Amino acid sequence: MTGRKQGMWPFHTMEARALARLGDAKACDAALSEAVRKFDQRQPDNDPAWIRYFNEAELSAEFGHCFRDLGRPMDASQHASQSLAAIDDKTFLRSDFFAAIVLADSHVAAGELEQACAVALKALAAGEQIRSARCVNYLREFRQRLAAIGECATVAEFHGQVGDSRLWRIASRADHQAA
Repeated sequence: MTGRKQGMWPFHTMEARALARLGDAKACDAALSEAVRKFDQRQPDNDPAWIRYFNEAELSAEFGHCFRDLGRPMDASQHASQSLAAIDDKTFLRSDFFAAIVLADSHVAAGELEQACAVALKALAAGEQIRSARCVNYLREFRQRLAAIGECATVAEFHGQVGDSRLWRIASRADHQAA
Protein backbone atom coordinates (compact mmCIF):
# COMPACT_ATOMS: atom_id res chain seq x y z
CA MET A 1 0.00 0.00 0.00
CA THR A 2 1.43 3.39 -0.92
CA GLY A 3 1.71 6.26 1.54
CA ARG A 4 -0.83 8.17 -0.51
CA LYS A 5 -3.47 5.45 -0.17
CA GLN A 6 -2.72 4.99 3.52
CA GLY A 7 -3.09 8.69 4.31
CA MET A 8 -6.58 9.13 2.86
CA TRP A 9 -8.44 9.51 6.16
CA PRO A 10 -7.44 13.18 6.57
CA PHE A 11 -9.12 13.97 3.28
CA HIS A 12 -12.32 12.35 4.49
CA THR A 13 -12.18 14.42 7.68
CA MET A 14 -11.64 17.60 5.65
CA GLU A 15 -14.62 16.66 3.51
CA ALA A 16 -16.68 16.02 6.65
CA ARG A 17 -15.71 19.42 8.08
CA ALA A 18 -16.80 21.16 4.88
CA LEU A 19 -20.06 19.24 4.78
CA ALA A 20 -20.74 20.03 8.44
CA ARG A 21 -20.22 23.75 7.76
CA LEU A 22 -22.73 23.43 4.93
CA GLY A 23 -25.18 21.69 7.28
CA ASP A 24 -25.26 18.40 5.34
CA ALA A 25 -25.43 16.01 8.29
CA LYS A 26 -26.00 12.84 6.26
CA ALA A 27 -23.04 13.39 3.96
CA CYS A 28 -20.89 14.54 6.88
CA ASP A 29 -21.69 11.39 8.85
CA ALA A 30 -20.81 9.27 5.80
CA ALA A 31 -17.47 11.06 5.36
CA LEU A 32 -16.68 10.62 9.07
CA SER A 33 -17.51 6.92 8.86
CA GLU A 34 -15.18 6.54 5.91
CA ALA A 35 -12.47 8.48 7.75
CA VAL A 36 -12.72 6.09 10.70
CA ARG A 37 -12.65 3.07 8.40
CA LYS A 38 -9.51 4.32 6.65
CA PHE A 39 -7.93 5.44 9.94
CA ASP A 40 -8.45 1.99 11.46
CA GLN A 41 -6.72 0.41 8.44
CA ARG A 42 -3.63 2.59 8.64
CA GLN A 43 -0.17 1.38 9.53
CA PRO A 44 1.26 4.31 11.51
CA ASP A 45 4.88 3.30 10.94
CA ASN A 46 4.29 3.58 7.20
CA ASP A 47 2.41 6.89 7.29
CA PRO A 48 3.90 9.67 5.18
CA ALA A 49 5.76 12.27 7.24
CA TRP A 50 3.16 14.96 6.55
CA ILE A 51 0.44 13.07 8.44
CA ARG A 52 2.28 11.39 11.32
CA TYR A 53 0.84 13.88 13.81
CA PHE A 54 -2.69 12.68 13.03
CA ASN A 55 -3.60 10.30 15.83
CA GLU A 56 -6.76 9.33 17.72
CA ALA A 57 -6.81 12.71 19.47
CA GLU A 58 -6.74 14.54 16.14
CA LEU A 59 -9.51 12.33 14.80
CA SER A 60 -11.61 13.05 17.89
CA ALA A 61 -11.01 16.77 17.39
CA GLU A 62 -12.25 16.51 13.81
CA PHE A 63 -15.42 14.80 15.02
CA GLY A 64 -15.86 17.55 17.60
CA HIS A 65 -15.62 20.25 14.94
CA CYS A 66 -18.15 18.50 12.74
CA PHE A 67 -20.66 17.89 15.50
CA ARG A 68 -20.36 21.47 16.75
CA ASP A 69 -21.11 22.76 13.26
CA LEU A 70 -24.03 20.35 12.88
CA GLY A 71 -25.58 21.57 16.14
CA ARG A 72 -24.91 18.39 18.12
CA PRO A 73 -23.35 19.89 21.25
CA MET A 74 -23.31 16.71 23.35
CA ASP A 75 -21.46 14.75 20.66
CA ALA A 76 -19.14 17.70 20.03
CA SER A 77 -18.37 17.95 23.72
CA GLN A 78 -17.63 14.25 24.01
CA HIS A 79 -15.20 14.21 21.10
CA ALA A 80 -13.49 17.50 21.92
CA SER A 81 -13.01 16.27 25.50
CA GLN A 82 -11.47 13.03 24.24
CA SER A 83 -9.07 15.02 22.12
CA LEU A 84 -8.07 17.29 24.98
CA ALA A 85 -7.60 14.34 27.36
CA ALA A 86 -4.60 13.31 25.26
CA ILE A 87 -2.73 16.58 25.88
CA ASP A 88 0.33 16.28 28.04
CA ASP A 89 1.20 18.98 30.52
CA LYS A 90 4.25 20.09 28.52
CA THR A 91 2.73 20.67 25.12
CA PHE A 92 -0.25 22.77 24.12
CA LEU A 93 -0.47 23.06 20.38
CA ARG A 94 -2.57 25.18 18.12
CA SER A 95 -4.77 22.17 17.35
CA ASP A 96 -5.35 21.75 21.10
CA PHE A 97 -6.49 25.37 21.22
CA PHE A 98 -9.00 24.64 18.46
CA ALA A 99 -10.32 21.55 20.27
CA ALA A 100 -10.68 23.56 23.50
CA ILE A 101 -12.67 26.30 21.79
CA VAL A 102 -14.85 23.68 20.08
CA LEU A 103 -15.50 22.26 23.54
CA ALA A 104 -16.32 25.75 24.86
CA ASP A 105 -18.65 26.31 21.88
CA SER A 106 -20.42 23.02 22.56
CA HIS A 107 -20.93 24.01 26.19
CA VAL A 108 -22.49 27.30 25.08
CA ALA A 109 -24.82 25.44 22.70
CA ALA A 110 -25.84 23.11 25.53
CA GLY A 111 -26.55 26.08 27.81
CA GLU A 112 -23.58 25.28 30.07
CA LEU A 113 -22.13 28.78 30.28
CA GLU A 114 -19.95 28.25 33.33
CA GLN A 115 -18.23 25.27 31.71
CA ALA A 116 -17.91 27.15 28.42
CA CYS A 117 -16.23 30.11 30.06
CA ALA A 118 -13.95 27.91 32.19
CA VAL A 119 -12.74 25.97 29.14
CA ALA A 120 -12.24 29.17 27.12
CA LEU A 121 -10.23 30.73 29.97
CA LYS A 122 -7.93 27.70 30.11
CA ALA A 123 -7.50 27.76 26.33
CA LEU A 124 -6.68 31.46 26.36
CA ALA A 125 -4.13 31.05 29.15
CA ALA A 126 -2.45 28.07 27.50
CA GLY A 127 -2.52 29.57 24.02
CA GLU A 128 -1.49 33.11 24.83
CA GLN A 129 1.67 32.89 22.74
CA ILE A 130 -0.03 31.34 19.71
CA ARG A 131 0.06 33.56 16.66
CA SER A 132 -2.63 32.34 14.32
CA ALA A 133 -5.41 33.99 12.36
CA ARG A 134 -7.41 30.76 12.70
CA CYS A 135 -7.19 30.97 16.50
CA VAL A 136 -8.52 34.51 16.31
CA ASN A 137 -11.36 33.34 14.06
CA TYR A 138 -12.28 30.58 16.51
CA LEU A 139 -12.36 33.14 19.32
CA ARG A 140 -14.42 35.52 17.23
CA GLU A 141 -17.01 32.78 16.65
CA PHE A 142 -16.97 31.95 20.38
CA ARG A 143 -17.52 35.65 21.18
CA GLN A 144 -20.48 35.68 18.79
CA ARG A 145 -21.98 32.61 20.46
CA LEU A 146 -21.61 34.26 23.88
CA ALA A 147 -23.10 37.50 22.56
CA ALA A 148 -26.13 35.59 21.27
CA ILE A 149 -26.77 34.39 24.84
CA GLY A 150 -26.90 37.96 26.06
CA GLU A 151 -25.36 39.54 29.10
CA CYS A 152 -25.55 37.54 32.29
CA ALA A 153 -23.40 37.27 35.40
CA THR A 154 -21.32 34.36 34.05
CA VAL A 155 -20.57 36.10 30.77
CA ALA A 156 -19.85 39.42 32.52
CA GLU A 157 -17.41 37.69 34.86
CA PHE A 158 -15.74 35.97 31.91
CA HIS A 159 -15.35 39.30 30.10
CA GLY A 160 -13.71 40.73 33.20
CA GLN A 161 -11.26 37.83 33.34
CA VAL A 162 -10.20 37.93 29.69
CA GLY A 163 -9.59 41.66 29.42
CA ASP A 164 -5.80 41.23 29.57
CA SER A 165 -5.63 38.36 27.09
CA ARG A 166 -3.74 39.29 23.94
CA LEU A 167 -5.71 36.77 21.85
CA TRP A 168 -9.04 38.00 23.20
CA ARG A 169 -8.14 41.62 22.43
CA ILE A 170 -7.18 40.67 18.87
CA ALA A 171 -10.44 38.74 18.46
CA SER A 172 -12.33 41.76 19.77
CA ARG A 173 -10.71 43.97 17.16
CA ALA A 174 -11.62 41.43 14.52
CA ASP A 175 -15.26 41.66 15.64
CA HIS A 176 -15.25 45.42 15.20
CA GLN A 177 -13.46 45.26 11.86
CA ALA A 178 -15.92 42.69 10.52
CA ALA A 179 -18.87 44.82 11.56
